[in-house]
Amino acid sequence: MQPTMIVTGGSQGIGAAVARMAGARGYAVALTYQSARDRADAVVKEIEAGGGKAMAIQAEMADEASILSLFDTVDRAFGPVTVLVNNAGGPGPVCKIDGITAEALDNVLTVNVRAPFLTTREAVKRMATDNGGKGGAIVNISSRAAEIGGANEWIHYAASKGAVDSLTIGSARELAPRGIRVNAVSPGLIETELHARAGLPDRLARLVGGVPMGRTGSADEVATAVLWLASEEASYITGIIVPISGGR
Repeated sequence: MQPTMIVTGGSQGIGAAVARMAGARGYAVALTYQSARDRADAVVKEIEAGGGKAMAIQAEMADEASILSLFDTVDRAFGPVTVLVNNAGGPGPVCKIDGITAEALDNVLTVNVRAPFLTTREAVKRMATDNGGKGGAIVNISSRAAEIGGANEWIHYAASKGAVDSLTIGSARELAPRGIRVNAVSPGLIETELHARAGLPDRLARLVGGVPMGRTGSADEVATAVLWLASEEASYITGIIVPISGGR
């Protein structure tokens, strides 16, 4: 059977790079988007033009019912998920810790932490060998901010990615006997639109001097690691968090 990958937040940036690469490598790809339908459709068309199979699904990652509908839709279209990539998320507002609002904090934690818990739960129901599944792999998109801390900009985002790291380690140990590997990648300064959308278009140029390799990374470089962790080449690897940061 053709393997099936769900990529949350797959309409742009790292998610889109993962979706395109997965389609080229033989996965049936279900990518989610919140509102950028045109971008999601463009990724699907690109995968299909290369002979792959893909679909875009509108999903609100802050809403449990929407997550349940996502998995049901994929079940009907492609069969049970084989690989889940928890990519959807956002940094929230740029602010110091004494400027964060409860509403902004709730928004970041809901999408960046609660959503991957719920999507992981639904994937386990379908993947776990003790549930009748054939096993599978989960790859979470964390961030170097989890270790660096996000001071003066995104402590809330950093904290949410720290939770993703804990989810990765704990679920890897819990799910290994059930046929599921769980790993994460931890990108550093990557050339995506995240920084400009957050109102910091010069952020990469400002911080790249702290990267030992002397450059920023690309979304494709992150996607390559994600696809490797999802593959049989990484069959004895679980519970790791791979920094993709040029040494930063």
